[in-house]
Amino acid sequence: MLHAAPMVERPQADQIAPIVPLNEIALTGIFEISKILTAPTRLETTLANVINLLQSFLQMRHGVVALLSDDGVPDLAVGAGWSEGSDERYRGRLPQKAVDQIVATAMPLVAENIATHPAFSPSDVETLGASETTRVSFIGVPIRIDAKVVGTLTIDRVWDERPLYRLDSDVRLLTMIANLVGQTVKLHRVVAQDRERLMHESYRLQKELSELKPTRDRRKVHVEGIIGDSPALRGLLDKIAVVARSNSTVLLRGESGTGKELIAKAIHELSPRAKRPFIKINCAALPESVLESELFGHEKGAFTGALNSRKGRFELADKGTLFLDEIGEISASFQAKLLRVLQEQEFERVGGNQTIKVDVRVIAATNRNLEEAVSRNEFRADLYYRISVVPMLLPPLRERRSDIPLLANEFLKNFNTENGRALSFDRHAIEVLMSCGFPGNVRELENCVQRTATLAPGPEIVRNDFACCHSQCLSAMLWNGGSESASQRSLPIVPLSVLPAAAPRETAVARPPASAEPVASASSAALTGSVAERDRVIAAMEKSGWVQAKAARLLGLTPRQIGYALKKHGIEVKRL
Repeated sequence: MLHAAPMVERPQADQIAPIVPLNEIALTGIFEISKILTAPTRLETTLANVINLLQSFLQMRHGVVALLSDDGVPDLAVGAGWSEGSDERYRGRLPQKAVDQIVATAMPLVAENIATHPAFSPSDVETLGASETTRVSFIGVPIRIDAKVVGTLTIDRVWDERPLYRLDSDVRLLTMIANLVGQTVKLHRVVAQDRERLMHESYRLQKELSELKPTRDRRKVHVEGIIGDSPALRGLLDKIAVVARSNSTVLLRGESGTGKELIAKAIHELSPRAKRPFIKINCAALPESVLESELFGHEKGAFTGALNSRKGRFELADKGTLFLDEIGEISASFQAKLLRVLQEQEFERVGGNQTIKVDVRVIAATNRNLEEAVSRNEFRADLYYRISVVPMLLPPLRERRSDIPLLANEFLKNFNTENGRALSFDRHAIEVLMSCGFPGNVRELENCVQRTATLAPGPEIVRNDFACCHSQCLSAMLWNGGSESASQRSLPIVPLSVLPAAAPRETAVARPPASAEPVASASSAALTGSVAERDRVIAAMEKSGWVQAKAARLLGLTPRQIGYALKKHGIEVKRL
């Protein structure tokens, strides 16, 4: 004979509230708990949220999740309302003898009345609030990782003798929840162990790099395609030579146009994997569905148009190197898929069920601030730790100005070869290039050289051939703040003649603020003379309310440099 599912009675308020079956409540509760367990939060917070939700659909007074250390002593105790430092409060609610029995037998423990149950001492009875007038029941189930018991999930309740709350049903429900918790604890521990190992490896490599002292007679590292001899670039190349010898994951950080792909290829070519494939993919250039197929491959018939099986980039890069450019742009859902491959070096093709194992060294690159993205939950913290084993900062062009003539001449040489010309720079043309901020870095310098060479009428490129000398440099307009009004964009800036020899130094990964102009704008190379310089400084000071720090930011200078300009031109600072 079939029996109807138990029903939950609701308040008698005009008999409007529906009666909900217990099994439906349990199913809804497990669904909500599964969402909590997959959220990217701290383990203690996750477990506390599970207890909070458990109270909403299960008759209980207190609930505690206890995780054990290797010696069997509760190492972590979390309950509803957990906060930092409150473990001892929840640990004090645990009946130690009962917990020991659950761990030893790996079986649930059910006590309808703890006052008469042999697993509870008088102090436990008192702690849990049982008395002659208050009957307290207790349920405890083991939390397992595989076959090992690693903790307990326990609840207690004041028994009201209603047949609605059956202990056997509650035990089954709590066992299912404990199994889910066990899988979550396992994942957190694996990630923690992996993070600790990666941090140790990163520390070892950083220590090895710090002990690498440059000597005059040491052979310089040469990488094809990377041009320059500035201290910033030489330091980067020395670091590449050390990092290339290992299989550690590398994260290249730097502004757009600093040559991250060239650096990734250099690491590969200097590594033991040099004879194996170097595969690259731009993660920002493809939608998520296409990116998954490109990276993992797909089976025949996996989707419309999949007429044949196809290997993904991970398979193609087996025993070699995979370069993931713009990794900071991938979606949150795809980050989880990528994490497993990076961590386990295994995956399944789209539409397939066969696990494929590979041996791939990953080099990732981004111009985003991933730390801020992690804090805003836009980028998974566990994926960040996975890819940022050896972070490398690529210097912007403004920090390696001595390389500009070498790069410009190389770009001009390539242009001459491709177009059958014999152009060269005169001395003043190089001065114009040296004075430019190039916020677009090497890529912008190359574009500038090609544009100027294309339009140059004579055999030499001279100062007057540059668009910036006629206030026609569109790149300068872009970086000077395209969203500002025309009057704001036309604010003059201080030419390099008022600056000290060294250009202001900025951080490697920060983009120029939208309101800031480059150190040397398009017009700064053309406009000279002390009168024009003085007018520029005064205009900036008036716009900033005679606050030197604000004026310095408008002009792309440091406070020391704006002070130097004020003193040089005898400008008296107004007190408003």
